[in-house]
Amino acid sequence: MVMNDSPRTAVIVVAAGSGTRLGAGKPKAFVEFSGRSILRHALDGVFRMHTAAQVIVVAPRGRAEDAVAIGRAAAGAASGYLTVVDGADTRQGSVAAGLAAVAPNIDTVLVHDAARALTPPKQLDAVAHAVRSTGIGVIPVLPVTDTIKRVDADESVLSTIDRSDLRAVQTPQGFPRELLDAAYAAAAESLTDDAALVTAVGGDVTAIAGHENAFKITTPWDLRRAELLVGNTPALRTGIGIDVHAYDDTRELWLAGLNWPGESGLAGHSDGDAVCHAVTDALLSAAGLGDIGGMFGTDSPQYDGAHGEVFVSEALRQVTASGFRVSNVSAQIVGNRPRFVARRREAEAQLTRMLQAPVSLAATTTDNLGFTGRGEGITVIATALLTAHSPHTHQ
Repeated sequence: MVMNDSPRTAVIVVAAGSGTRLGAGKPKAFVEFSGRSILRHALDGVFRMHTAAQVIVVAPRGRAEDAVAIGRAAAGAASGYLTVVDGADTRQGSVAAGLAAVAPNIDTVLVHDAARALTPPKQLDAVAHAVRSTGIGVIPVLPVTDTIKRVDADESVLSTIDRSDLRAVQTPQGFPRELLDAAYAAAAESLTDDAALVTAVGGDVTAIAGHENAFKITTPWDLRRAELLVGNTPALRTGIGIDVHAYDDTRELWLAGLNWPGESGLAGHSDGDAVCHAVTDALLSAAGLGDIGGMFGTDSPQYDGAHGEVFVSEALRQVTASGFRVSNVSAQIVGNRPRFVARRREAEAQLTRMLQAPVSLAATTTDNLGFTGRGEGITVIATALLTAHSPHTHQ
């Protein structure tokens, strides 16, 4: 997504449906295929748009926190553009809740169903562009290829309908913001889509070409189709974390989750464990969740003297909630002391226990160059590799 300070477009992603026809025992948006939730797949497409946009996720009641975690993972550095609101009992009510959260500067609104999880970003961009160029409502459509029959209540065929002027409608549906607001303000009955509400108040709507991949996931068959289209190659994400601490002779040393008796400690608000801090940053970076300072604060009283495992464990929880698992982590310690080689295996085992994933550690010096070479402190550089959860593991 191209970013700027004041996007003029909003995308309301409706994800509050129950998904009873999927039979998964959870709201549809949180059902997974190919290792990610339907909502995550949908948001991946939205955040790959070229058009900068405020993204409003309308979540099932009681699942806003889960939607926030999924949204932040999809948004990455664009998480400031993300808003999550509770949905309603009907789709129309949920869209109205999303509209209420649209920022004042927005003049174009796209309404998109999360269930159309594989909608290409170019379709979202095309709708947004068409709304701006025409000044009216825009819907993506596909020609109806099946023969259509009109039947009565007993399923007796009455007639064949000319399909030449019939179209199957997809999302996103896009509108000038004032037109959509007016349509929802005047809505007196529940209609099947947003375009119907707009035409009911006299608004004009035009159609553009849709895309075959923007089908709606409704049944287990649809879910399997989506899985086959995506394939089973796991999504990989990498992140890097760097932490620097000066030595403090008044403190005990904690490094890689271990206590090092007789060694100078590291300065910091917490225990100064530079390895755990760098690993935490690498995990958060890979998942697109920011950094340790943004998540925990640099001077929060609750983390005064906190051990590194506190930060690693919370980062792991957030990464898991975002739809990833840790494949492996590595870290390089740069400094003159402590002598690390004697406890390297112990330190690796400690971090492997914390993360339930392989961890490799190494240490080096800088041949007396720089602040580490002068013995003033240490630097730790960590990398993390994440993969998407296996199907049906993320709730």
